[in-house]
Amino acid sequence: MNGKSSFLTSLALVFFIPLSPAQEQQPARKSPTADKIEPPQFEGARTEIYKTVGDVKLALYIFEPAGHKPDDRRPAIVFFFGGGWTSGTPKQFEQHCRYLASRGMVAMTADYRVSSRHGTLAVKCVEDAKSAIRWVRANAKRLGIDPKRIAAGGGSAGGHIAACAGVVEDFDAPDEDKSVSSVPNALVLFNPAVVLGRMKGQEAVKAERLERIENRLGTKPENLSPAHHVGKGAPPTLILHGKADNVVAYRTAETFAETMKEAGNRCELVGYEGEGHGFFNFGRGDNAYFIATTKEMDKFLVSLGWLKGPPTVEEFLKPAGRQ
Repeated sequence: MNGKSSFLTSLALVFFIPLSPAQEQQPARKSPTADKIEPPQFEGARTEIYKTVGDVKLALYIFEPAGHKPDDRRPAIVFFFGGGWTSGTPKQFEQHCRYLASRGMVAMTADYRVSSRHGTLAVKCVEDAKSAIRWVRANAKRLGIDPKRIAAGGGSAGGHIAACAGVVEDFDAPDEDKSVSSVPNALVLFNPAVVLGRMKGQEAVKAERLERIENRLGTKPENLSPAHHVGKGAPPTLILHGKADNVVAYRTAETFAETMKEAGNRCELVGYEGEGHGFFNFGRGDNAYFIATTKEMDKFLVSLGWLKGPPTVEEFLKPAGRQ
């Protein structure tokens, strides 16, 4: 595709849903073994509950720089795991958090409600992401965080809910203090689902399929589609995406990036030839793409003035035998 052509006319159908047609037909439900799942344990991290819904306590696992003090006012990032709004674990971004803490940020990986454990729809995943960011900002002074330098990151569905926090105005929890913003100041997205539903000028999606998808999302796809809600003043964004991704098509990331730029926002898209979904995860292969994407994330944060100096990911991996 010619990148200079208008994305509204050059793309064919752009539609993402991280579920197979068979899965789309299944109602959201709680797994019978969900109560047996133990919360993750992270050596050296602090655990804080950012939200309680009924008997469900949602945690943030916080990794702090050495010698961190409450009056430091450091930049922070909150990561959201992938799993199609159905499953997943905060462990996915543990090493990203440890690395960024080593670079001077307060880094967190969040739990949020998913259908396999809580019987929820995607709207609640978005709500929880917004709650997490709002909680961090409301507690910034106690946490030693600069409330104007809070990023949201995530992979796949986690990237989706992070992006929704950045650009979708609705779906905040109704009982929270809206005077505290739930909008992150920057976005770092790995293979994110940023186009849900049909963009203007594209082919229609069959009504039957749309109905199935709405039953999984809890609302119309466009309502939870970051690309449909981009406006001027959206957070600066970095997208790291495998070009051979057969779960979240690379062209959807291109669409989002073009939409952001047309609105006057900063959006950098880095594509990786031949790489599929989840290629960036720690422990995949020889960690080559964990290293490559973490370096891009680091350079992006340096460009914002949040970090200083060159990336140190190789040095980070060696002492603890992480490679």
